[in-house]
Amino acid sequence: MKEHNKYYKPKKGNPRYRLSDEEAKIIHEYRRIKKEAQAEGLNPNDVHSGWIKSKKASLYFKNSQFRQNEKDKFFNEMLKTFSEHAPNYEKIDYTEKLNNHLLVIDPADIHIGKIASKMETGQSYDSQEAVLRVLTGVKSILSKVQGFPLNKICLVLGNDILHYDTPNKTTKGTQVDSDGLMWYEAFLMAKRLYVEVIEKLLNVAPIHCVYCPSNHDLQSGFFLAQLIETHFKNCQDISFDVSPAYRKYVGYESNLLGFSHGDKGSKDLPLLMASECSHLWGKCNRRYFYTHHIHSKYSKDYLDVCTVESLRSPSPADSWHHSNGFINQPAIEGFIHHPTGGQIARITHFF
Repeated sequence: MKEHNKYYKPKKGNPRYRLSDEEAKIIHEYRRIKKEAQAEGLNPNDVHSGWIKSKKASLYFKNSQFRQNEKDKFFNEMLKTFSEHAPNYEKIDYTEKLNNHLLVIDPADIHIGKIASKMETGQSYDSQEAVLRVLTGVKSILSKVQGFPLNKICLVLGNDILHYDTPNKTTKGTQVDSDGLMWYEAFLMAKRLYVEVIEKLLNVAPIHCVYCPSNHDLQSGFFLAQLIETHFKNCQDISFDVSPAYRKYVGYESNLLGFSHGDKGSKDLPLLMASECSHLWGKCNRRYFYTHHIHSKYSKDYLDVCTVESLRSPSPADSWHHSNGFINQPAIEGFIHHPTGGQIARITHFF
């Protein structure tokens, strides 16, 4: 019987999957080169691919994490750059105009990079239209809430702010139509949009930003939220909750507000709120969970303990959604919460 090679001891199973001596040497050589590279301070993850050859065999290796490593490197460098050059914001004196209402403003499912053709779906939509609708909707909501004195604004970030995570693909790899915008162009456009919205809201009341991870841009959306927090690190009138936690909670007097994208755990949201935010559950008797994802209005009371409400999106149906009959009424929504009375007003700007 032929002796097993010293590099590889085959396991029991199909002989066709066992390595020959030459193949085993190639793999051993690959491992040796990897160790030597690490010893010299080189990161093997920075290598896209390569060949290791001998007279009788060759091994082509490809680093499946290379693209993601490059993407992480890009965002880390961007965060560092913006951290070093974050603008200074003077603290605003709100004393004369603050009073006892919370404004929740939630531009949900913006999908920058999405494309819809009026010829096919009845409405046009692209990145420029997405930005315009958000700015128009926020301005409209602020004008409609002037009768409510505010002492806090809760701005919801994330929720598919970007249409794709990698070029024309969502986080899970689903191919989507786009308006031709490169992924980094869409990212920077979303960054500028959030900065403009926040600066506008700062003139009204202090802001608390909460970030909801989502299915179209799980990675890019997180990086974007981190970048926005970095941009405003020198502003004392704004706070952030931009962790990767899928559900976020905000307490305001007798109000307990939950926020989630809505594609996960949507059937158990009241129970999740009671479990994950038990320290506020008993103190607050006005409980609401705001969800997104479906682009349409849905509201349900779970007994008298919690109301779950989904939000409309400013983006209309694209080709796939329209052909499958998933047609929505585009809008941006805001909500007024009284300290003890709960949600007392819903403000909507339709497109």
